Amino acid sequence: MLAVENLAQAKALEHYAHKHTQPEPKFMKNLVHESKVCTTGGSMLTGRIEGRLLKLLITLCRAKHVLEVGTFTGYSALSMAEALPNNGTILTCEVNPDAARIALKYFRQSPHGHKITIANGIALNTIQTTNVIWDFAFVDADKQNYDNYYEAILPKIRSGGLIVIDNALWGGEVLAPVSVQAKVIAGLNHKIRFDSRVENVLLPVRDGINIVRKK
Repeated sequence: MLAVENLAQAKALEHYAHKHTQPEPKFMKNLVHESKVCTTGGSMLTGRIEGRLLKLLITLCRAKHVLEVGTFTGYSALSMAEALPNNGTILTCEVNPDAARIALKYFRQSPHGHKITIANGIALNTIQTTNVIWDFAFVDADKQNYDNYYEAILPKIRSGGLIVIDNALWGGEVLAPVSVQAKVIAGLNHKIRFDSRVENVLLPVRDGINIVRKK
């Protein structure tokens, strides 16, 4: 395993990985800028590396119907939409109307934006009232509900489909959880590791990505 000697080296490697990952479409760079300037959650953006990873995973599992929990300003939804066929769909759940307005603006600029529908309101309610069998789900919303999202989504994912859970390392706090969010995420990581319904790999990409495949 590569030994990262210090924070400066870790940052340099992250920058190297960013430079050597194929870029997102140019208009999405405007989305990144607007998200950082016009919202207080610019650090919540998925970013190039994770966005391109999501696109690649969608392609590899040949997903057609995608569920996203936590739209924010739409970067991840747009990344995933690129990989979907023209008749593919993304239902993305968002409670913040200001973030949703920015997302919608950029969905309209994308040739893939017609594939995306925003569901405003409580995500658990949306998940429980839909009858779609999903091929792929991306979870990146309120961390206290991560276990609830997992249990609500898993029965509605097809066999062989993926659930991708963001912030699975929660800034390293999962090593010694203290906050409610860290305890929930650490508990879910443990549950998934021993869940006979799935197989998984937890990757230390950005803030941690747990990739879960339903058997």
